[in-house]
Amino acid sequence: MAKMHTRKKGQSGSTRPLRTEPPVWSTMSEEEITKVIMDMWKQGVSTSVIGMTLRDKYGVPDVKLVTKKKLGQIIKEKGEHSAVPEDLYNLIVKAIGIRKHIVGNHKDVHNKRSLHNTEAKIRRLVKYYQSTKVLSADWKYKPETAEMLITR
Repeated sequence: MAKMHTRKKGQSGSTRPLRTEPPVWSTMSEEEITKVIMDMWKQGVSTSVIGMTLRDKYGVPDVKLVTKKKLGQIIKEKGEHSAVPEDLYNLIVKAIGIRKHIVGNHKDVHNKRSLHNTEAKIRRLVKYYQSTKVLSADWKYKPETAEMLITR
């Protein structure tokens, strides 16, 4: 599949093995995994980093195999969730960084285009999240107030 704003193909990745139960070498229980997830979430770590840490440090290949729930569902069940989804949050942070760069380098036309592309992705993602009721219908991305949107 082609990338959105380039004429190049996307990067192919490896396929995860098909499993229905956790491997025998994974020894953490559901309660231990949930405790680690909530501890890291309260420290301000994002869900993708929590998943990589569980994989690399604790030897949990897939949270869903052990807990029967996704990592985001576990956080939501505990009553703790972010107001903005993680992918949208990362795009907003990227747009803020590009905007700060353009203030000091106003002739940088390549990054101006990059900012337009990033903000187009943000608008498309907001439209998707509003249609799936993840974000409220009146939620709006404004570049001027973007830094206030992303504070947890």
